[in-house]
Amino acid sequence: MKIVKEFSRFAEEYSRHNIIQSEVAKKLVSMLDKERYCKVLDLGSGSGAVYQNMIDQQIRVDEFVAFDFSKEMLSLHPKDKSIQTLCLDFNNSNSFDTYQDNEFSILISASALQWSEDLSSVLRSISRLASEHYLAFFTAKTFSTLHKTAGITSPIYSKEMIINSLDSYDICEIEELEYRLDFNSVHEMFRYIKRSGVSGGSGKLSYGAMKRIMKEYPLNYLEFEVLFVKVRAK
Repeated sequence: MKIVKEFSRFAEEYSRHNIIQSEVAKKLVSMLDKERYCKVLDLGSGSGAVYQNMIDQQIRVDEFVAFDFSKEMLSLHPKDKSIQTLCLDFNNSNSFDTYQDNEFSILISASALQWSEDLSSVLRSISRLASEHYLAFFTAKTFSTLHKTAGITSPIYSKEMIINSLDSYDICEIEELEYRLDFNSVHEMFRYIKRSGVSGGSGKLSYGAMKRIMKEYPLNYLEFEVLFVKVRAK
């Protein structure tokens, strides 16, 4: 899978380039309403931004399961006797067969599920694992000007498609935020996209197309749109 290769290839550099992802994890963790959880599943945990933010925000966890499809990313995750790391793909519903219904106090996922091959199917598979889910999705409006300049469509879901895919849940809270990341040059911007993992291996551009965009891109920043939701399983 291309997404796995893209995130894994730059795993060591990811923590130095995932500025927006870190902000998303911080915001998502701030939505938690308890000071302690018995068992947490972090879906698409990456190098551990959710766990680190829970520590920083003084939220205690008895058991923490870091679930990601990149072993290189998981190798960067914080280590502790309370942490279990699992290298599995959330697109495969069999990945969750060993878990009982409502096994987790909460399920949390920060900026990972937008890469689902079939978002509705994945959400149905995970809906039984916890009664409360805290989810953050990058939407198709992320990099909107870049995509428009390049003449390509976003590889991720629109806000409307994400909301429609939440039919396995009752929506408790929903918030849409926009972020902007400034760059000194378009060349620096492309380097960020390549090394941060946010491209997910999708929408590759030819050398000629990249040269054209570097001349024509009208902004000195990238746009990001993120949808934050708190949901309960029906």
